[in-house]
Amino acid sequence: MKQLITILFIGLISFSINAQDKVAKIEFKSTTIDYGTIEKGSNGVRVFEFTNTGDAPLIISKVTSSCGCTIPKKPKDPILPGKTGEIEVKYDTNRVNPIRKTITVISNAETPTVALKIKGEVINTANDSVLEKKDKSIVQQ
Repeated sequence: MKQLITILFIGLISFSINAQDKVAKIEFKSTTIDYGTIEKGSNGVRVFEFTNTGDAPLIISKVTSSCGCTIPKKPKDPILPGKTGEIEVKYDTNRVNPIRKTITVISNAETPTVALKIKGEVINTANDSVLEKKDKSIVQQ
């Protein structure tokens, strides 16, 4: 009886060790998206593309942003090994300011937390800039 329990115990341990060998790995094409200089109200949707380079399904459990002005959208289904996926990010381009935001991705990957970044600047072309007004006033004197 003791031998049977020992054999079952060793089999269970070896099975769990083999099960842990398979792991998902997330590899992004780029971890930063540069919007450049864009106009107020323009399209603020961009996409981070990634691949599961591991040998287990990749499950993205949570995607959050550092600000309410950036809305990330995660894939609903697991990403199988070798397959690609996307994380869509929508920035509110009605805010005229520089863009410096971080999107945090949490998954079951070997590296469970990944920080993605967006950057750029939103400008309002409808308004004259302070420099243009200053130049006009100097020229008229």
